[in-house]
Amino acid sequence: MGPHPAVAAIRLAVRRVLHDILTDLTDRADVTGVPGPADGGARHRPLVLVACSGGADSMALASALAFEAPKLGVRAGGITVDHGLQAGSDLRAAEVVARMTALRLDPVESVAVRVGREGGPEAAARDARYAALDEAADRLGASAVLLGHTRDDQAETVLLGLARGSGIRSLSGMAEVSGGPGRTGRYRRPFLHVDRQTARKACMVQSLAVWDDPHNIDPAYTRSRLRHEGLPALEKALGKGVVEALARTAQLSRDDADALDAWAAEADASVRDELGQLECAKLYALPPAVRRRVLRRAVVAAGSPAGSLFARHIEEVDRLITGWRGQGAINLPGRVEAQRQGGRLVIRQG
Repeated sequence: MGPHPAVAAIRLAVRRVLHDILTDLTDRADVTGVPGPADGGARHRPLVLVACSGGADSMALASALAFEAPKLGVRAGGITVDHGLQAGSDLRAAEVVARMTALRLDPVESVAVRVGREGGPEAAARDARYAALDEAADRLGASAVLLGHTRDDQAETVLLGLARGSGIRSLSGMAEVSGGPGRTGRYRRPFLHVDRQTARKACMVQSLAVWDDPHNIDPAYTRSRLRHEGLPALEKALGKGVVEALARTAQLSRDDADALDAWAAEADASVRDELGQLECAKLYALPPAVRRRVLRRAVVAAGSPAGSLFARHIEEVDRLITGWRGQGAINLPGRVEAQRQGGRLVIRQG
């Protein structure tokens, strides 16, 4: 008799991602000549970490990784991040370490972080968490870090992006594969096609203890209100397929946004003069979606932080091209200034 359907679903999701990781490592070895996972025994076995909070989603992910990794010759470890935002958080982190160790994950670590205030509590906690995960992955030499975001999390992310009104990229939600500069493909999200209920059921049938973070039901947090009030209201009005439809919207939006980004990257060189300056007439001739992406690339390259740059900023710069009335310079985040000068768009840091 096979495993419970919920357990089978989470294991299949992780198995597919591990296969992808191994394929990427093999392809990289073919290009660089660095030994792949099968070239040197245990010393070269790749390490994959799971980021585990102790909640149902990440505990289900940890259990699936612990089951699937040995069969593929992959070492499996775990990291839990102690944000220090609640009394006894260090004890909670120690419990999560013990639970991951019981699953025979190795290495297993708890990393304490200090959460700042920039961007609000949710963004600050996220920034601190990813910084800690990056540090741990670099130090341990991990090939990838698995994150337990589910299809429900994806639906919530799409709705939050819709509320911000930041364009199609904000509707594309979370990528199945992501990673910052120099860390391409580090983060993997195996459960983006698995619903939250399936992950919780998998924990229950495997008798895995889980911890429900009180922040997830605290109405002070935007995502919590959306999860417990917004999405249920939408499902009541539109039917039970809302979460799946929103997740599908994320994938379609991501495909479109990727295509437009690639177009903008190619167009960038064609709208510059021999000195590399942006020519307003050539920018004007581009489709609006492509032009705004070219402008955003230029503003970020000039030193404006991408996370602080919103659609309204780019729209203001765009009006220097499409609604020129002799207006002055546009001030942008990061002390960057955009100004039209003699048919050229000059973007520089002040």
